Amino acid sequence: MIEFPLPMLASAIILVLTFTGIFTETYHGIERAKFAMAGAGAIIIAGQILGFYSPELALQSIDWNVVFLLAIMMIIISIMVSTGGFEHLALYLAKIGSHSQFTLMLLLGTAVTLISLLLDNVTTVIIFGPLIIIIARTMGISPIPFLLSAAILSNAGGVATLVGDPPNLMIGSAAGIDFNSFFQHMALPVFIAWCGIVFTLKTLFKNELNQKITNNFNQVIAYKNKALWYKSLVVMLFMVGLFISHHHIGWQPWLVAAAALTLLIFTSRKVELEEVTHHIETPLLIFFISLFIVIGGVEQSGLLAVVGEKFKPLILQDPLLAALVLLWVAAILSALIDNIPFTAAMIPVLAGLESQGINVSVLWWALALGVGMGGNGSHIGSTANVYVVTISERLARETGNQAFAITPALWLRKGLPAMLVTLVLCSIFIWFGYDFLYVDKI
Repeated sequence: MIEFPLPMLASAIILVLTFTGIFTETYHGIERAKFAMAGAGAIIIAGQILGFYSPELALQSIDWNVVFLLAIMMIIISIMVSTGGFEHLALYLAKIGSHSQFTLMLLLGTAVTLISLLLDNVTTVIIFGPLIIIIARTMGISPIPFLLSAAILSNAGGVATLVGDPPNLMIGSAAGIDFNSFFQHMALPVFIAWCGIVFTLKTLFKNELNQKITNNFNQVIAYKNKALWYKSLVVMLFMVGLFISHHHIGWQPWLVAAAALTLLIFTSRKVELEEVTHHIETPLLIFFISLFIVIGGVEQSGLLAVVGEKFKPLILQDPLLAALVLLWVAAILSALIDNIPFTAAMIPVLAGLESQGINVSVLWWALALGVGMGGNGSHIGSTANVYVVTISERLARETGNQAFAITPALWLRKGLPAMLVTLVLCSIFIWFGYDFLYVDKI
């Protein structure tokens, strides 16, 4: 029986209690950020008493690059949303695809995927979700295939870039992976997985999508601020250019986003900072900060180093097998629980092994693919999933038609197969593309 020193035991207990509270949020109704805050406070106090952690070390453990980038992107998104440009885009696509349900699903799915490459996937479905319902009700068709595909494809699309998904930010910042390298390694497997999702959903929703559309969509929604929308698009292109070159100019991603935001608010003098900063999701930022503190304390106790040593023989003996195991474990856990805490716990383990001179490049990519694709496995696998389920349930209540509600069972029948298809495709890609992934990250 392994005996753990008291600091390791204390940090393990705090970690388990904190994660249990976070993962069971839907049952007790207490926000996950509150449990993360409690865990952060507990591990700082325990660390001071037992001598393995301190408030100074807690501050150092916070990845401010991730926190600042998330906050700044939230402000940029709120400015873009206020213009009405996304609504105009969605309705334009609806007109183009009004002759075929599959074409409509493909157009809307492509739009949310591309937007999710740079913007948070939750924001993307919050924008497109209500619009999808309006489009479907106007055309007299079921919104279910379109809502479900929007969530699943936005989750998948976000995996492709450094800024597309919060776990990517955490992985990239901790592993020193720049924007270009992340996209170069993830674009191909994500595109392959994306095609697999589209084929799977087309097969699973065959009966619904084959129904002929009887009502043409001719609604028009005017821009709220057309000039600001076009300025935002120009600034986004500028930001992408800086992201591509940020490693060469020595800028962190948060600084790139800050430069883009500064340019946007100075070219649009009517934008009020007080108004747009109201849309910052403070609980999410608090959750990240607290989670970094908790994981930092666990790392300082030495527990994660012990975990890393347990994985070390498998990685040294068969890194390909280790990558496949990590891919599937990360995906399954991300389907059942939030993928952010799991990512936060795995990062120090891989970073510790890397500091010993072990090439864990393929494991970073497997982790990113696993936590990103795994969120599609259940209705609670990602916040985007929870949102589309919520608005579908609201629609079912309003119309009295329970067929419009996305139930957990429905998600398991449609979403879970899509996730499994992506994992098989990603596994094949890792197997045959191992040499491509098992290289220096930069």
